[in-house]
Amino acid sequence: MSSRPKVLLARRIFPDIVARLAEHFELEEPLDDQPLPQPELIRRLAGKAGLFATGTELIDQTLLAACPELRAVCLMTVGHNNVDLAACSAHGVRVTNAPDVLTETTADFGFALMLAAARRITEAEHYLRAGRWGQWTVDLLAGADVHGTTLGVLGMGRIGQAIARRGALGFGMQVIYHNRSRLDAELEAPLGAQWVAQDELLRRADHLIIVLPYTPAAHHLIGARELALMKPSATLTHLARGGVVDDAALAEALAAGRLAAAGLDVFEGEPAVNPALLALSNVVLTPHIASASVPTRRAMCNLAVDNLIALLSGAEPLTPLNLGKT
Repeated sequence: MSSRPKVLLARRIFPDIVARLAEHFELEEPLDDQPLPQPELIRRLAGKAGLFATGTELIDQTLLAACPELRAVCLMTVGHNNVDLAACSAHGVRVTNAPDVLTETTADFGFALMLAAARRITEAEHYLRAGRWGQWTVDLLAGADVHGTTLGVLGMGRIGQAIARRGALGFGMQVIYHNRSRLDAELEAPLGAQWVAQDELLRRADHLIIVLPYTPAAHHLIGARELALMKPSATLTHLARGGVVDDAALAEALAAGRLAAAGLDVFEGEPAVNPALLALSNVVLTPHIASASVPTRRAMCNLAVDNLIALLSGAEPLTPLNLGKT
């Protein structure tokens, strides 16, 4: 009998990283790449000490009570709103995530999404592919400038700061931001970044990017009232988590011309997307792929493996989210 810890791999990942896991653990691989409903996840976690997890597995009191041998849940994602950290701590289960390794890749994508929305790139491609391009006109698919405008960042963590850096230093944008707490002056100064109240951020931003984590308190943080504060010429780019923005209210604002355009990588109830958003031409829609470069996704997976190896060998993990039993 193997004396190696038993680990469940929840979703398919790169084959060479699966092989790395198998060097250290008695590994159960996924049968397919579908998210596991919680009853099936509980069944497959029976007798397992570790779980290599993504953002699709629900780790709560019900699962923890049913899986007493579980000691480590290691996420390859930054977001962890699918994990009840307090319940994990109470059950002595350590949890880790994968911050930092995806910061720059996600910031690249966020800026690209903002540019695509502002300059109507998706709309222009659909127009051309549909054979509608007959001749040049002075206002053909004219959009908004990004350089020299005001960038509003809601959530000035690692990714927010990386986006702000691109705007300020690459596009000459004035950076304003809102965070629960103001950044230290030495972080603000190189960007000329200014902390403002949330309503002021919404009123002043020419291009708003949302990158704050989801919590129950952040649910529909941007709704009809908040959208009404924004300039009709403004764009909104959403990289955070579904539920931070009220998708139905956003669709109404875009359809009514109260907001010029939006770029969305996350949605309420994803992978379902509000049909009202799908019907609009002034919104760029992508399927939660902001961190999806091959080097970054590999780094995320490898960090989760590093954390599993550490925790199940009695060492401290690299990126802990909790301290274990309280």
